[in-house]
Amino acid sequence: MQILRRKLLQRSSFIQGVGRCGYCSKNIVDAGQPTPASHPQLLNEGEITPGITSEEYVSRRKRLLELLPDNSLAIVASAPVKMMTDVVPYTFRQDADYSYLTGCQQPGGIAVLGHECGLCMFMPESHPHDVIWQGQIAGVDTALDTFKAEKAYPMSKLKEILPGMMGRSSKLVHNVKTAIPTYMEMEAFQKAAYSGKVKDLSVYTHELRWVKSPAELKLLRESASIACQALLQTMFHSKTYPYESMLSAKVEYECKMRGAQRMAFNPVVGGGPNASVIHYSRNDQKVKDGDLVLMDIGCELHGYLSDLTRTWPPCGFFSAAQRELYDLILETNKECVKLCRPGTSIRQIHHYSAEKLLHGLKELGILKDSRNIYHSYHQLNPTNIGHYLGMDVHDCHSLGDDQPLKPGVVITIEPGIYIPSFFDGPERFRGIGIRIEDEVLITETGYEVLTGSMPKEVKHIETLLNNFCHGVNTENQNNMRAASIS
Repeated sequence: MQILRRKLLQRSSFIQGVGRCGYCSKNIVDAGQPTPASHPQLLNEGEITPGITSEEYVSRRKRLLELLPDNSLAIVASAPVKMMTDVVPYTFRQDADYSYLTGCQQPGGIAVLGHECGLCMFMPESHPHDVIWQGQIAGVDTALDTFKAEKAYPMSKLKEILPGMMGRSSKLVHNVKTAIPTYMEMEAFQKAAYSGKVKDLSVYTHELRWVKSPAELKLLRESASIACQALLQTMFHSKTYPYESMLSAKVEYECKMRGAQRMAFNPVVGGGPNASVIHYSRNDQKVKDGDLVLMDIGCELHGYLSDLTRTWPPCGFFSAAQRELYDLILETNKECVKLCRPGTSIRQIHHYSAEKLLHGLKELGILKDSRNIYHSYHQLNPTNIGHYLGMDVHDCHSLGDDQPLKPGVVITIEPGIYIPSFFDGPERFRGIGIRIEDEVLITETGYEVLTGSMPKEVKHIETLLNNFCHGVNTENQNNMRAASIS
């Protein structure tokens, strides 16, 4: 007994010693966001944000300057804080362009980029009262040391310094989405705008962000993997808990437990006829036995998003009508994925998908030849086949869908059919909504499906639902039934 006691004490002392060493923060400066010193579990040395080095941020700014007209100045404001109530803010998310160019994850700043000045950051000033309530923020020193700005000033200096910078520039570009009166009302900006010398920054940044770097692709792969694992666990959960709200909560929990910071958007969890509402977000209904549930979900991992959709029957089996329609969507999904290669455009893939779905709906008797057949088809599928994906869900939208795809571009492929309950067609198809969405990376030789680990074949889904959903005990089921009744 004494020997055992000594060993336990030795083990306890060792653990306490490790704890003291591992969590000592005496000499670590709080930069207002994670750094390699404060969060070694998240960032490696040399990274400004997880997975992205300071060298990559510098390279991004250099490439932007190469795209900008000579003697022009880019003004990029950070995203504003949005309020849910008068004292409660929504969770802050940085503007994608500001984050892409600086790595700064806090509000209240303005970044200026020019051929002469390089990166000049105007940073919010820290007040003792704000520090007590909200913690430290990144200031001038952090802009220089962490974000590698060539120059940095407190925001109080903006009106003194920025007008001269604008006045010496022949053209201005700015982030229209986050533009603020603080600089837009300055005489130098007004004069440039009146002369037609102000342009939207996204014309240039979207071109840069469109093709992803190896570091960005690593984050996108990880984000997709988290979403796939989370959705698979939610699929298992659906047989025991067929409630839209519970499935929404489950997928968010699983994403965050795997490292995601937030959801990419409010999960779409549509059971039965709710699945025919394309961006359904109420998520407040029970999924009836025999109905399908459509889940469109995505998560954010260190600024990079995922987006995928699966549709399945929580009861474990597709009905005949459900399977006929599902097989059409699945075949369209797989055929469109095969079209993903350098040189093809989203528009071309969309046209192919529309023709294939229209032909299939006619074969199923859902649509009939008439003068209005294209109008009827558009009612059942008003969506595009896909979109670009990256730091925003609909990434780099200013480029349009006619751009020939390049290696390093990530898109979604998401055919779907949404038949409302009031549709004037065969009754057995009414109230069915099905979408199958995958993320696809364009490679030098073709494509890579980033969400390929998430099952979508009928036989795989039915096998999983009927053979791998046995982990929930009876007590939990009873508690959940009681909660749903109350």
